[in-house]
Amino acid sequence: MIIPALDLIDGSVVRLHQGDYAQQRDYGSDPLPRLQAYQRQGAALLHLVDLTGAKDPARRQIALLKTLVAGVSVPVQVGGGIRTRDDVRALLDAGVARVVVGSTAVTQPDEVRAWFRAFGAEAIVLALDVRIDAHNRKNVAISGWQEAAGVTLEAVIETFADVGLRHVLCTDISRDGTLAGSNVALYQEIAARYPQVAFQSSGGIGSLADIAALRGSGAQGVIVGRALLEGKFTTEEAIACWQNG
Repeated sequence: MIIPALDLIDGSVVRLHQGDYAQQRDYGSDPLPRLQAYQRQGAALLHLVDLTGAKDPARRQIALLKTLVAGVSVPVQVGGGIRTRDDVRALLDAGVARVVVGSTAVTQPDEVRAWFRAFGAEAIVLALDVRIDAHNRKNVAISGWQEAAGVTLEAVIETFADVGLRHVLCTDISRDGTLAGSNVALYQEIAARYPQVAFQSSGGIGSLADIAALRGSGAQGVIVGRALLEGKFTTEEAIACWQNG
């Protein structure tokens, strides 16, 4: 599945380079028409990141997100600084299909395990950002990649296995926003090890060849952000490429 993605700051569509707010490119204040175009071209799931809310939870763009979700008829998953059960509930109440939880799953695993029990495994996607070292150790980074969490990707997945973990969005940080291709080997390895988890690949998609490379990797979804914004290919072309493998 191809999952078009938009990052939002104060209502505008932006891209950060390597998660850095200081390196930000603006793509205009028209997120709804973009999402509707992605849907028209066949997207069956959309991904939004509330970067304003990630920086300051008090400024979470709930009204905007509600409008965006209501303006399309396909499910939308939303992330960005989800720290409390109330954050999860507010997004689900706004019509979001799945809430994407990142650093909090690593720093407060017991709290997030309770969210799985409260809202169900289908309502939560764990977003795990990894830096892979020379020994293939998949170190999870948190706080917008600013710090290493001291745990591996596998350890986090296993922490949530018994509460039914189903959806994991995994980003190889070195690839994100670079259009340099995905880390196909990473998804092959983790999808084979955890067949019960639907992995979404994220980071590095710059061409249809990058999408084709992920076919058969075990990844069930491919997040595509910057490449669509920059017109490298269309959603329709991406879906055709993914399905024709």
